[in-house]
Amino acid sequence: MRFDDNAIDWLAELLADTANAEIMPRFRRLGEGDVRQKTSAADLVTEADVNAERLITARLRERFPDAMVVGEEACSDNPALLSGLGDAALAFVIDPVDGTFNFASGVPLFGVMAGVVVNGETVAGIIHDPTGKDWLIGAKGAGSHIRHAHGALEKVGVAAPVPMSQMTGSVSWQFLQEPERSRLARNQTKTLSQFAYRCAAHEYRLLASGHAHFVLYNKLMPWDHLAGALIHQEAGGHVARVDGSAYLPSHVDGGLLVAPDKQSWDELRRELWAE
Repeated sequence: MRFDDNAIDWLAELLADTANAEIMPRFRRLGEGDVRQKTSAADLVTEADVNAERLITARLRERFPDAMVVGEEACSDNPALLSGLGDAALAFVIDPVDGTFNFASGVPLFGVMAGVVVNGETVAGIIHDPTGKDWLIGAKGAGSHIRHAHGALEKVGVAAPVPMSQMTGSVSWQFLQEPERSRLARNQTKTLSQFAYRCAAHEYRLLASGHAHFVLYNKLMPWDHLAGALIHQEAGGHVARVDGSAYLPSHVDGGLLVAPDKQSWDELRRELWAE
């Protein structure tokens, strides 16, 4: 089955239905055995993540039996599932609970994300906010919009370019090694202010809707970034890996710098890495 506008609506509803069934009933109600560490105390998985991904995957396979489905938790158990994403005729990349640390801590900053890849290109991205009950949706060539809970559709756009000294942004230096880690943390002070939501879903929302200017990510797993990067680009922004190359679904390294436009991107790239 071909992925089209009707399928975007169906997928958006699937994310919301899954949040209602598997995520929100567990929010602030997780038991002692419902939260586990993956790689560290800051990298968690909960029963909400596992059950939400299982439901989304099952529904996708019913509607798109020939499609590749890449879920964060399934890939955590079997990293080989990522193989072939860059060449897939149709693939869905799922983050069942982005911001799991917040979710497990009882903080209402988390989201459900889905990216759609056709022939190696991201063509759609959806970020659902289960607490606000709305969606941020981007489609290749069609712009990005917030679909509000009351049904209204609002077009979004990135912030107007400003000098770096007036920018608000985020640098994810926690995944970097020294001396780059300290250099980036120090140079971020050249900006006006910073944010750190521990949730890419809400950070991409902040940028795509024009309320902040940039983010820098080092860890590039597709479920964290495919949807948000496409949404940001469709909102008028510039996204590229740190070396200036295009960000593709197959990339899992190389860092990602997201900015309002190419000129802002160039300034950030120069000043954040300055000695």
